Amino acid sequence: MRFWKGFFASLISPEVTPSAFKVAVVVGSVLFIINHGKALMTGQMNGDRWFSVALTYVVPYLVNAHGQYVAKNRRKRN
Repeated sequence: MRFWKGFFASLISPEVTPSAFKVAVVVGSVLFIINHGKALMTGQMNGDRWFSVALTYVVPYLVNAHGQYVAKNRRKRN
């Protein structure tokens, strides 16, 4: 339980957010182009696709924040 509290707190931590945001923008944009570029160019974007686009940016943010949090905790233990 302590892990999850710390992880959720790290999601808005000034130590974590800048690099997690940058990773989310870069990785999310690449994935957006790969997965939805054609639909965007042909006007086939709908609500379901836009929800998927949001997740395309949120997931890299969460993964990066998780990695930073785990690495920080390992450094503290050693």
